[in-house]
This record gives sequence, C-alpha cells and structure tokens, in this order.
Amino acid sequence: MNGTEYGAITLDVFVGIGALLAGIGIFVGMLALAKALARLRVTLDEVDRQLESVSAPVTSTLAHVDGVAKSLGDTAGTISRTADLTRSAVVPAIVNIGAALGGISAGLRRLFAGKDSNG
Repeated sequence: MNGTEYGAITLDVFVGIGALLAGIGIFVGMLALAKALARLRVTLDEVDRQLESVSAPVTSTLAHVDGVAKSLGDTAGTISRTADLTRSAVVPAIVNIGAALGGISAGLRRLFAGKDSNG
C-alpha cells in the first residue's frame, strides 16, 4: 500500500465517522424532541380535561346571554314601534292645534279690527 491508498482509506474512515456522529446527533435530537412532545401531550390532555369541565357552564351562560340579547332586541323593537305610534298620534294633533290657534288669532283680529283685517 502506498501513501495515496492510506489517504483514501483515511478519508473514507473519517467520512464514515462523520456520518456516524451526524446520525448519533440527529438521534439524540429526535429523542429530546420526543420527550418534549410527550410532555406537551400530557399538558394538552390536562387542558382538554379542564376545558371539558368548563364547557357546560359556559354553554349554559352563552344560552342565557343569547336569551337576554334576544329579549333586549325585542324590547328595543317594541320601544321603536311605540315611538313611531306616538309620533304619528301627536304630530297631527300639534298641526291641528297650530291650525286652531291660527284660526282663533285670525278671528280675534277680525273681531277687533273689523270685517276686513287686510287693510
């Protein structure tokens, strides 16, 4: 064996050792990731358990809030309709009162000024 063959063998051995070390490094990294994911799974299971215990009261509360909101909406609609009815009842009365006051003032002018109040 000459020097170039030892160089090729040495290169092959070092490349092999490098690949082995890289594989071991990746293996150790994946083991750490697996442990972290296992802890995460336990934590998420606990969160799911706690959410299950909270979901029933939250659901009933949301149903109650929905009922209150619907009731408030109905009340607002009723108040709006009442305001419309009141306006439609009061506006003609105010117009009639204005016309009546105009007629009374015209009659008083005629009474005190004579028949022809234009002159």
